[in-house]
Amino acid sequence: MDVAAENNAQGSKVPDIDITRIMQMIPHRYPILMIDRVVDVVLGESAVGMKNVTINEPYFQGHFPSRPVMPGVLIIEAMAQTSAVLVVATLGKESEGKLVYFMTVDEARFRRPVTPGDTVHIHVTKQRQRANVWKFKGEAKVNGVLVAEAVYSAMILDEK
Repeated sequence: MDVAAENNAQGSKVPDIDITRIMQMIPHRYPILMIDRVVDVVLGESAVGMKNVTINEPYFQGHFPSRPVMPGVLIIEAMAQTSAVLVVATLGKESEGKLVYFMTVDEARFRRPVTPGDTVHIHVTKQRQRANVWKFKGEAKVNGVLVAEAVYSAMILDEK
């Protein structure tokens, strides 16, 4: 039986994951931790990350002071972090804290700016998995409107 099956069956929903639990699952910390909560987790399939964007984000000091806009690459980073939480939730506790590295980013599109006060919902869906390489489709939305999307792959390392 695989690890996911021992913890929860593939396709099972799990409870929402708050920031304290996220920080146990992935090694990212301020100022690069880009998600505040993960909801609608379906093991081995999909999850939705949430990012509450505030004017206090350090990147707004330079991007752009007179018209603050969240950098698109950080939206993609939020997709990657949401995916990493999904991978750890799927694989189980022994995968906590392991690094999940980007391998590719394809088909990235930035549709609308994300600004202070927005809550970004980061929808990630696993497209496929082979061994420790996972491929995802991510869509970021604000108030249901698509603001960014990408297809990307990542690898989870066995070392901590």
